[in-house]
Amino acid sequence: MSHSSETAANRLKPWKHLHPPPAKTPIFTKRLLLISAFTALYLLYFSTALLTSRPTSASASAATGGDGGRTDLSHIIFAIGGSAGTWAQRRHYSELWWRPNATRGHVWLDEPPAAAAGPWPETSPPYRVSADPTRFKYTNPDGSRAAVRIARILKESFEELGPEGRAAVRWFVMGDDDTVFFPENLVAVLNKYDYREMYYVGANSESVEQDLVHLYATGYGGGGFAVSRPLAEALVEVLDGCIDRYADAYGSDLKVGACISEIGVPVTKELGFHQMDIRGSPYGLLSAHPIAPLVSLHHLDYIQPVFPGLSRVESIKMLMRAYNSDPSRTLQHTFCYDLTRNWSISISWGYNVQLYPFLMNAKDLSTPLQTFLTWGTWSEEPFTFNTRVMSLEPCERPIVFFYDQVQKLENGTLTTYKMMDSLQQRKQCGNQNYAHGYAVKGFNVSAELLDPTIWKKVRMINFDFYQ
Repeated sequence: MSHSSETAANRLKPWKHLHPPPAKTPIFTKRLLLISAFTALYLLYFSTALLTSRPTSASASAATGGDGGRTDLSHIIFAIGGSAGTWAQRRHYSELWWRPNATRGHVWLDEPPAAAAGPWPETSPPYRVSADPTRFKYTNPDGSRAAVRIARILKESFEELGPEGRAAVRWFVMGDDDTVFFPENLVAVLNKYDYREMYYVGANSESVEQDLVHLYATGYGGGGFAVSRPLAEALVEVLDGCIDRYADAYGSDLKVGACISEIGVPVTKELGFHQMDIRGSPYGLLSAHPIAPLVSLHHLDYIQPVFPGLSRVESIKMLMRAYNSDPSRTLQHTFCYDLTRNWSISISWGYNVQLYPFLMNAKDLSTPLQTFLTWGTWSEEPFTFNTRVMSLEPCERPIVFFYDQVQKLENGTLTTYKMMDSLQQRKQCGNQNYAHGYAVKGFNVSAELLDPTIWKKVRMINFDFYQ
């Protein structure tokens, strides 16, 4: 972090190292220090336990998913729903995460690409053309028959592999042509589960209205969902019949989810799959990401760019630069306090730093600012998570520093965050505390590389604040 005067001498410190000034401390600050001290001791114990403990043979077997070792990208088949008519506009999203000769699978089109479009890009996933779906029923008046075709691409992917090819596959992952996956984090999530069992892993919509109209107990296809091989084997046997039985289901994900429910497998929800059923700016949501690896982002053409001043695609490229240096830590949220200035600093790694020139409690810092509306009705609520109001008062808003660059260190990273587009706030807010905050030009955040196996133990360090 740089400051116009004394920052070099008084660097911001994590909350567990802060010392209050000797003057009389307000009640809020005393409580804050008590919570901080307790949490520091708790995390210190937890960190020591991680360094010294070793799994038993039984737990090690469970951690690797059995005798086949840990899951990696080669064990995953991606089935991406696409269209020949829209691929030219949307392929840029898939090409941000697709890795030729590393990722496996296909984008499934409704028809062969036009010859005039030229050769198929080597940077895109290879394509297949879906079978003709016209023999199946579809009766939803508000939807598209494309849902039938896309519902079947998991089955078509499964059948194309053949018996020998399927033996080396553990998971089938479905997504849309505008879904951005974060492959290492997807692998980390799937390693939490035994691929030899029936699993259906995903997440539902952020907008309650979508979950009410459709289903809560469904892995939404835009955010992506994963099906283990044993479940895929059972699913392909009954999927075609399910499609006709659920002819009134709106989307492909609802048809697949209904069929899986007939098999008797519930959706296992993972918070890192993001359908992004929101309108407006994703800034508030991404600034307070839940304690979970970032697995996917969807609907990027329907929300404002992730980074101000950049296009939608360039914004994701910027995020990917941070991601590639430390996948597990991307968007992970933390905060600290500078009690000499009464500042609260919230960090979303690889995205932004928010400076509040006043003290805020942990509950509020961990709750997303509502910079967005619901998907269908553009309403202010409800969502499937808590939000807090983005104040209209400029002196109650955070000063935001967005991610600029990353430098790799021996066993970690140094990320830099710079102030962007704050001149309007600076002119409107004459508060002296904010004047000091505006003097900060940027933040440097150093962090050790985050071991992806931590996600198997994350439930051990989740806790709630009560007041």
